[in-house]
Amino acid sequence: MFPRRPVCLLLAYLLDWAAGEPSPPVHPVVWLGQCLDLLEGLWPPRGRPADLLRGSLSLGVAATLGWAAGSGLTRLVARMPGLAGIIAEAVALKPAFAGRMLWAEALAVADLLARDDLAEARVRVGSLVSRPTGGLAPALVASAAVESVAENLTDSIVAPLLAYLGWGLPGAYIYRVLNTADARWGYRGRFEFFGKAAARADDLANLVPARLAAAALILAGAIRGENAPRGLKVWSREGARTESPNAGQTMAAMAGLLGVRLEKPGHYVLGGDFPYPTAADIRRAVRLGQAASWIVVAGLVGLGLIMGLRGRYG
Repeated sequence: MFPRRPVCLLLAYLLDWAAGEPSPPVHPVVWLGQCLDLLEGLWPPRGRPADLLRGSLSLGVAATLGWAAGSGLTRLVARMPGLAGIIAEAVALKPAFAGRMLWAEALAVADLLARDDLAEARVRVGSLVSRPTGGLAPALVASAAVESVAENLTDSIVAPLLAYLGWGLPGAYIYRVLNTADARWGYRGRFEFFGKAAARADDLANLVPARLAAAALILAGAIRGENAPRGLKVWSREGARTESPNAGQTMAAMAGLLGVRLEKPGHYVLGGDFPYPTAADIRRAVRLGQAASWIVVAGLVGLGLIMGLRGRYG
């Protein structure tokens, strides 16, 4: 039998390029967010060590629901005949990752900066990063957008697709649970202990995808005529400078490829010898991210075909 999973992966990725995200009322990630809100409300975090157990239980419940949803959908689509089942599985996979929306938001920030609409650019980049953006200078708005494109290559594309290739829909859905929980709970303050399990689980889940994504960026840079040797140098030198063991991998590679300074004030500086990015650099970052994502998808599809033909999965 011809391998099914790599075909579904490719179809889902093409669907993302063609249609983008489902509307919020029917988006499973929106439902996931509501589920996490409910769990948080059952055991409100108070910044105390006892929150560690509550947060771990909340993450476990959410991950179990993600696994159950993925497993149920897998059984459902397996009953569908031929092409209908493949298309249905691709549609079920699509909400677990997002590329088109990420790039569109980053390009919108670039357009606003190019028109000197700093106020709206600050608002728009706030949808891409968790830091306060209301007082950012134009250079730091551009930096935040480039950082988001680089970091989310891992979180939004590479990691969920790699999880799907290895473990099917349950794997992709569990990854999305971990990453979304970290985005909501992985902070200091009152979430210091409540979000620790989510933060550590997300770190572990992204160890391989982050480095795969950074390598794909370097390859994409070489193909597109960017300075790949410089990107490789900055990646190897500065990839571990962020608090997260993973976020700095792709951001450092991007800083070197573009020759720009990426900075989150009070936290890190990557490519400190380079000038700050501009609107044009955001567009270059998006083109690199798109090229890198295609490289990863092509590699995963090829690997999936080899694994499937060898009988590793259907």
